[in-house]
Parts: sequence; C-alpha cells; structure tokens
Amino acid sequence: MIIGSVSEDKNFEKRVAITLETVKKYKSLGLEIYLCKNYATHLGIIDEEYVKEGATIFDSEEKVISNSNLVVQLNIPNEENIKKFRQDQILIGVLNPYLNEKKLKELISKNVNCFSLELLPRITRAQSMDILSSQANLAGYKAVIDSFAYFQKAIPMMMTAAGTISAAKVLIVGAGVAGLQAIATSKRMGAIVFATDVRSASKEQVESLGGKFLTVEGSENLETDGGYAKETSEEFKKKQEDLLRETLKKIDIVICTALIPGKKAPLIIKKDMIDVMQSGSIIYDLAASQGGNSELTKVNEIIDQNGVKIMGEANILNKLPVSASNLYSKNMFNFVNNLFDKNKKSFEINLEDEIIKKTMVK
Repeated sequence: MIIGSVSEDKNFEKRVAITLETVKKYKSLGLEIYLCKNYATHLGIIDEEYVKEGATIFDSEEKVISNSNLVVQLNIPNEENIKKFRQDQILIGVLNPYLNEKKLKELISKNVNCFSLELLPRITRAQSMDILSSQANLAGYKAVIDSFAYFQKAIPMMMTAAGTISAAKVLIVGAGVAGLQAIATSKRMGAIVFATDVRSASKEQVESLGGKFLTVEGSENLETDGGYAKETSEEFKKKQEDLLRETLKKIDIVICTALIPGKKAPLIIKKDMIDVMQSGSIIYDLAASQGGNSELTKVNEIIDQNGVKIMGEANILNKLPVSASNLYSKNMFNFVNNLFDKNKKSFEINLEDEIIKKTMVK
C-alpha cells in the first residue's frame, strides 16, 4: 500500500504532512511513501534525506497522486490536482468542508474517500490525532511572541534606580488550547494576564496558569458536549461587551483566539471598544482567517486605529513551519495507523469506529 503527498502552495502553506520521522513510522508498517520533488526543501530537508529513510521521489505531482492508495495533505488539493484522483483512493487533510463544498463534491463523485481531521471527535482515543490542539498550541505561543515583539514597551515589571516600569497587561479572548498557551507564555514573560471565555469550565484552567478570569455576571456554561464554545445569546453578548469595554481601558495587548468550528468567528471586540484603548496598544487576532474577533481586523494587514495596532495573520503557523509540521505529521500518522488493518495489510473504512465516522466527509 502506498501513501503519497505533494507540495502545498508555499505562498499560503509552508507546513508538510510527512516528515523524516514519520517516513520511518510508515515504513515500519510496511507502507511505501511517494513524494514529489523538492517536497520539503523550503524547510531545509533535501530529497536525498527522504530517500535515505525509504521514500520514493517523483518529478510530477500526477505520478504521486495517481499511484497512491492514500494521499495526505495539509489543505484540500487545487482543482488541477483534484482531477488526478481516481476511484477508491483516500484523501486526508484539513479539508474544511464548510468552505470547500464544491471541491469535495467533485472528489466524492469520483468515489474518493475524504477525511477532514478538524472534525475529529473530542474523545480520549483521538487525542494523539488532534490536529486542532497541536496546531493551536503553537499558534497561541507565536501570537504572544509576535505581539510582544511589536509592542514598544518592556513586558515584565522592572525596578531600576531611575524608576519602575510597570508590567504589561494582557487580555486573552478565548481560553481554548491557543488561549491557554497564550496565557502561559504571557505569564512566563512577566505580564499580568486576564482572560475571558463563554465556557465557565475555563475559569479553573485560566487561574491554574496564573491568569485572572473575567466572569460575566449571571453567565451560564456555554459549552458543547464536544468541548467547544456555543454561540452566545444577545443578553450575554451585551453583558460581555460592557465588561470588556471597561477592561480594555487598562489593557496593553489583546490576543484573540475565539473560534466556533465551521462558522464565522464571533465578533467580540467592536470598534467602540477599541476606541477606549490606550494609544500604543496591540490587538493580535488569531481568528482573522475566519472573519476575526475584532471588528477592524483585516487578514495579513496591520490596521492603525487611533494608535491601536490590530494585526491579523492568515496562517501564523507559516512562521513555525518546522515545529508545526512535526506535530501535524505525527497526528496524521496516528490517524492513518487507525485506518490501516495490519492483518489485511490494507486501509479499512470501518464506519463503526467513531473517529472514522465523524471525520469522513459525505
């Protein structure tokens, strides 16, 4: 059985789905690995290194795709590569079915079995495959590093003979995986950290990391059975806005991480809230590619609103492609390993398996 992977469009995606380490893991299962030429040279991994581990390198993407039983990617392939798929192949990646309905319909019409890893159920057995957690963890860390680098003041409190520099005050919007990592990183850098989330269960996690949890009076737990945030009521939104507006007057840096899977990012920080912030403050919006948590966020732009800088990255993980690829490729291997029947030496789609059933796009 053959696993293949082709290069992503490096203008938008620098991560890869197969690393040298995972080539070894796939080979240990008796699987063959087909990659296209210069697959990861942009990450400093030359083709010869992949060949040493047992991978086969092809000059054309068509040869890789057409000869593979299973194709692993980061994002859904482009229209040209979709045409190269054949019946009964398997495609695995972050396919985003809510945005790529047309492409997926074309693949499914060709009887290609498509699995989208962002749809993984939040169960213990799926933790080692959880690409949302592994990638969000890195994103939360990098958002703090980037926003602190852009902030023109020191982060920790410093006491000198010339006077005292106050510690920066940071607000984390959304206390999921990215938010919790942002809290931990900010605290390590010496900031005073506040956090808000619609899930009441987040309070204990935030406080365990040294952050102060902002509680909306009379709030209920807005958490799905899968552990994600629900959409909030208008009454809750109004109370949240009032609390945030007062809090933002004293905040230096805001890291926005609030997302609802498959939907537009919730609008949390409105223009009138930004107008009360101090000049020189930073808003770093990790939700930019899904519409942004801030009303003024624009993808891959820095907006200056009365001295407040609003930053939105389309793909912050392109700034950590080696670390992100290492984690993603391990998540991917664990998913493929679950599909692979070691006795039959083939890939088996068992829809009684919750992991397979929930991630399969139909």
